[in-house]
Amino acid sequence: MASAGAKQAPKNTSKASAGGTGAAGAAGAPPAMPLASPLMGKKKKPFLGMPAPLGYVPGLGRGATGFTTRSDIGPARDANDPVDDRHAPPGKRTVGDQMKKNQEEDEEDLNDTNYDEFNGYAGSLFSSGPYEKDDEEADAIYAALDKRMDERRKERRELREKEEIEKYRMERPKIQQQFSDLKRKLAEVSEEEWLSIPEVGDARNKRQRNPRYEKLTPVPDSFFSKHLQTGENHTSVDPLQGLAGLNTTYPGSMTPGLMTPGTGELDMRKIGQARNTLMDMRLSQVSDSVSGQTVVDPKGYLTDLNSMIPTYGGDISDIKKARLLLKSVRETNPHHPPAWIASARLEEVTGKLQVARNLIMKGTEMCPKSEDVWLEAARLQPGDTAKAVVAQAVRHLPQSVRIYIRAAELETDVRAKKRVLRKALENVSKSVRLWKTAVELEEPEDARIMLSRAVECCPTSVELWLALARLETYENARRVLNKARENIPTDRHIWITAAKLEEANSNTQMVDKIIDRAITSLHANGVEINREQWIQDAEECDKAGSVATCQAVIRAVIGIGIEEEDRKHTWMEDAESCVSHGALECARAIYAHALQVFPSKKSVWLRAAYFEKSHGTRESLEALLQRAVAHCPKAEVLWLMGAKSKWLAEDVPAARSILALAFQANPNSEEIWLAAVKLESENNEYERARRLLAKARSSAPTARVFMKSVKLEWVLGNIEAAQELCTEALKHYEDFPKLWMMRGQIEEQCENMDKAREAYNQGLKKCPHSVALWLLLSHLEERVGQLTRARAILEKARLKNPQSPELWLESVRLEFRAGLKNISNTLMAKALQECPNSGILWAEAVFLEARPQRKTKSVDALKKCEHDPHVLLAVAKLFWSERKITKAREWFLRTVKIDPDLGDAWALFYKFELQHGTEEQQEEVRKRCENAEPRHGELWCAESKHVLNWQKKTGEILALVASKIKNTF
Repeated sequence: MASAGAKQAPKNTSKASAGGTGAAGAAGAPPAMPLASPLMGKKKKPFLGMPAPLGYVPGLGRGATGFTTRSDIGPARDANDPVDDRHAPPGKRTVGDQMKKNQEEDEEDLNDTNYDEFNGYAGSLFSSGPYEKDDEEADAIYAALDKRMDERRKERRELREKEEIEKYRMERPKIQQQFSDLKRKLAEVSEEEWLSIPEVGDARNKRQRNPRYEKLTPVPDSFFSKHLQTGENHTSVDPLQGLAGLNTTYPGSMTPGLMTPGTGELDMRKIGQARNTLMDMRLSQVSDSVSGQTVVDPKGYLTDLNSMIPTYGGDISDIKKARLLLKSVRETNPHHPPAWIASARLEEVTGKLQVARNLIMKGTEMCPKSEDVWLEAARLQPGDTAKAVVAQAVRHLPQSVRIYIRAAELETDVRAKKRVLRKALENVSKSVRLWKTAVELEEPEDARIMLSRAVECCPTSVELWLALARLETYENARRVLNKARENIPTDRHIWITAAKLEEANSNTQMVDKIIDRAITSLHANGVEINREQWIQDAEECDKAGSVATCQAVIRAVIGIGIEEEDRKHTWMEDAESCVSHGALECARAIYAHALQVFPSKKSVWLRAAYFEKSHGTRESLEALLQRAVAHCPKAEVLWLMGAKSKWLAEDVPAARSILALAFQANPNSEEIWLAAVKLESENNEYERARRLLAKARSSAPTARVFMKSVKLEWVLGNIEAAQELCTEALKHYEDFPKLWMMRGQIEEQCENMDKAREAYNQGLKKCPHSVALWLLLSHLEERVGQLTRARAILEKARLKNPQSPELWLESVRLEFRAGLKNISNTLMAKALQECPNSGILWAEAVFLEARPQRKTKSVDALKKCEHDPHVLLAVAKLFWSERKITKAREWFLRTVKIDPDLGDAWALFYKFELQHGTEEQQEEVRKRCENAEPRHGELWCAESKHVLNWQKKTGEILALVASKIKNTF
């Protein structure tokens, strides 16, 4: 091994690191001759030139081991050879060290200090042996035993830990727990008591409150003078650095400098003057803060500010480049107008207005026929000079309309403007723009005369003809429009104006003829009839009050360019578009035309009826409905709308007659029977209602008829009659859940809880998928104190009706009402997993959270159910609870807009306005709610379907529900 080490030595030596010693390279190699250097005279080291000892590696003592490449790989290393890690710790420097360490790890430490009674010597005695299947089975059995023993002790251990934690908490309570009773009492503190609490005083000592500020003593002038003369560098002041600012001339003074001419000394008198000037400036700046004093010149203040603001915020080098570039363009092509305009505008932007004026005037000399250059010159020059420039421009360009318009704009007197424009019209009589500008300045009579001349000069200008027609009398206007049609036979506006003229003079029978003739004439002259443009013209006529013209235009063009099968769909879209644009007469005309083409289409009649209900009068709605039932006698909803309109107008006999006609057209119709019953019961004609229901039960016996019969007897207080009717109804319709609900609720009202429970249970056998029945039974058990039974009922209901948000919600609320908030939170998490897109669950989840987490929860709810009204309502309530009134009102408006049928949203909105809104806002919410007629919502239905509130109107129910809402959130 020694020889191997000796052979390896030359390679390691030859490739040793650059910092290696200067010893001989390889064992046995001849010593290298030292280079000539200043060190040659010193005494030579004794080992220089001697052969290296056996196994010597240069640099090994300091950790340098050399390196090898792929071409240098030789025989294996000896145990004492160094490893590749050059900077390894002492125990790892050689291969032998590592082998010794591995042997030590294999040998087990059997010292007594390492012995354990159960585990032996820090582990298994047989860990070095093979691990077989028997060992695995034994380990599994022992693990099962350990797990079993652990489970037996688990309850005792957890109970002991819980007691220890409680004991620890009692001995060392948190600060939050210590003050919890005091925080609860804060709810009783009034606003006056809160405001009377004194402010916290400053607890610091006097020295901390009043620290001694560092005192700065000014250096006397004699100090500067003395040390300037002595020339001591370390105490002298460099006048170019320390007092550089004092060499500057101050505003208001003419100090040439602080150095005395001819000498290198400081002038003490000038230093004093400069100091006084500086102090005077500072005092002047501060004096504005003194009340009643100011040193600002009010007249020149804004001017000074403007001069201080830089007019161009760009880079100066960019301006120089642009200036150079434009200069080369001007020199290369001096007759190029845009170059002169761009150069002038560049100088204007950089604030050099006079340079810009000079440039643009040079441009007018080089490009005298350029309209743009003259206009730019007129813009840059001041008033009188601009007029002279424009006059010069007119001489060069006598036919330029824009220059004449600019000349008129420069004049301030109206007569001067008229004079300029008339002069312009002498030179350019064919310009419509000049005529329009001139006519706008004239009085009506003079304008009429000018327009007469204008249409002679510009016979193809529609605007001039129409303007003349507006100023003329009826007969003259007709002549003018006839001439206009002769000159411009392809323009539709002349025809529409003629129709509006006839309508304005009560000649409505001519309107349709004119529009029809217009369509024919335009077709003959090759003009394509653009349906959308004509409808836009009709909307403009509607907004201008020309109803007959608008309707005539709609009738003439509504069917142009539409396939026969697309007519109904397209016309309904057109009507909705007109309504959205505010053109109601156009929409009415479209509906009228559609009803003429489709007289037997119930959907068209319904849309027209809803349009009249929203935007028309009661008379127009009733007239339309009379025509509708004549054409569609089998459409029950049209009969019912007509009867309701009469009933709302308090014309009960007319409503009865409409329903009688409806009976004739639709015998045995359930809807009409029930509408007649409602009409009689709402008007306190209970006997007539009973007789109608009896007839209905005999001629049209349906579940709803029986239900309404039971409901009538129930609300009138005839409990026995209601129970008998209910029993009879259940014989025929045992699978109708509402009958079972009413039976149970009647028994609950009579305090017969056992019979009510029996009714609900029987109903659930027949209708196991009725969620409302399960909820009623759960409420009954909770009311009688059977919380466990109520919980079991809801669990059974969820098994029968999976993914039912209402059942999950009731389960969560049941636990919450029982005071088990942790269980309710767990149930809510399960519910959201099963019904992740349920708005009512997310809305409830927001308010189950603690107040700081509610906002985050509401964001999650909006991500899952962005357009759900219950989530929007929860967000509105959240803003309300945080007193963000404007945001809360916005979210309430969004909620009632997205679902106007949700009564709870209206009630909460009304309650909100009662607390934070004005009377006008409260009235607006109430009216909108009455128009929407909401029928759903948990709080709303609880009041609207109560037997005591059966005759109350929507507004009364709204106030009742709002009064029962408490701001518990």
